[in-house]
Amino acid sequence: MATAVRRTNWFAIWVSVAVVVVLLVVGGLVVWMNNQAGGPGATPQGATVNTETGAIAVGGGPDTVTTWFDFYCPHCQDFEAVYGPTIDGLVEDGSITLELQPVALAGLNAASGTDFSARAGSALYCVADDNGEAVLPFFNALFATNPTGPGQNNDELAQMAADAGAPGAADCIAENRYSKYVLAQAAKLPPNPTTGQAGTPTLLINGEYVPVTGDVNADLTARLG
Repeated sequence: MATAVRRTNWFAIWVSVAVVVVLLVVGGLVVWMNNQAGGPGATPQGATVNTETGAIAVGGGPDTVTTWFDFYCPHCQDFEAVYGPTIDGLVEDGSITLELQPVALAGLNAASGTDFSARAGSALYCVADDNGEAVLPFFNALFATNPTGPGQNNDELAQMAADAGAPGAADCIAENRYSKYVLAQAAKLPPNPTTGQAGTPTLLINGEYVPVTGDVNADLTARLG
């Protein structure tokens, strides 16, 4: 999880979440067309990946914390800055199993001009394929850059993977092996049970949808067994 500390205007962020939701809805047609054209593509096969759900497991604690995110999503970057250090600590002390669910929202993916959302999510799966222990360091390092503009190119993503402990991920990253899969995963985003809308970031604790308020204790730690 990103460890940068920033003062976050949560009112502005969660008003703006509507924009991401709209992007997801508008992008749904693009995702559908991609799926029709070639299906979801290759499925990640790393030992830490649940091939049915797409979740990448980190840690082995009794409670499960699941986060759905798009690396290019600014609200996800703010989420990681606020919640990330606590989640990292809970993984480290054995309290939780963290499930990472990377997605590429079609609108955000297009916004970068480089398909960054899909490439970055694909790169995370490539890292998981090569070395599950490198997943969280890579995830943290990438979010810590707060990607904007075109984001990192594939060579830069491969170097970040190597630095995190997954040098064997380079070829997988170069060929964008899981980009279609990450785009298709956006259709599985759990909807808010109150509004019926789906977007990123999304937080689940032991499978239960948790509206994110910015209060780490109320949203996260107080809900753990």
